[in-house]
Amino acid sequence: MTASIKLYTNHGCPWAHRAHIALAELKLPFEEEIIDLSVPRTADYLAVNPRGLVPSLSYNGHIITESAIVAQFLADAYPSHLIPNSGTPETALARARINFFVDTFFSKAHPHYHKALFAKSEEEAEQAAAEFVKQLEKEVEPLLGDAGPYFAGSKTLTLAEVLTGSFILRLLALPKNGVGPETLVKDLPAKTPNFYKWATAVVEHPSVNGIWDEESVVAKTKARLAKLKI
Repeated sequence: MTASIKLYTNHGCPWAHRAHIALAELKLPFEEEIIDLSVPRTADYLAVNPRGLVPSLSYNGHIITESAIVAQFLADAYPSHLIPNSGTPETALARARINFFVDTFFSKAHPHYHKALFAKSEEEAEQAAAEFVKQLEKEVEPLLGDAGPYFAGSKTLTLAEVLTGSFILRLLALPKNGVGPETLVKDLPAKTPNFYKWATAVVEHPSVNGIWDEESVVAKTKARLAKLKI
């Protein structure tokens, strides 16, 4: 019996984008409802998710929220190449490696990228960009030594790419479009070759870039930054 899947989402949200990558890679049919994040949430949507965030996934009537939990649920419900089944020390280690990689990227490197984008001065932005590259080089680069082209030598996407892909798209796209310091990406090929090669492969994958609208994301990010400076 085919499951009834409905995704409440917004294509401009990198967190919701995670669910799209997972659904695309698992080739699962689903209904989609776009949630306008620029206005207060409707009572109908707050009944689905009282936090008002996206994504929310309705699976046979059961509501699942929070992007990493949604992605993990889909990967667990439909065993595939995304993540090995648990049950042995070897597969548990593989799952732990993925979890550690994702945690490292978001806890050690990504905060500095975000700070560089939203810095109040050019000097602060450049300092944050330098720290971002430093943390990528120190913390993330060693974890991608065996990428081939995806995490841990995989020839197909893994949950590591599902959970980071939408953010890698923005990382590579925004600075080249005048959002954030160019130094966020300029030295990546030389200083973090493993990361850069992996990231380039990730953003070229159709499951990752399927809903990606670079022009729209760039324009909305510029508008958001301009509003903060008023």
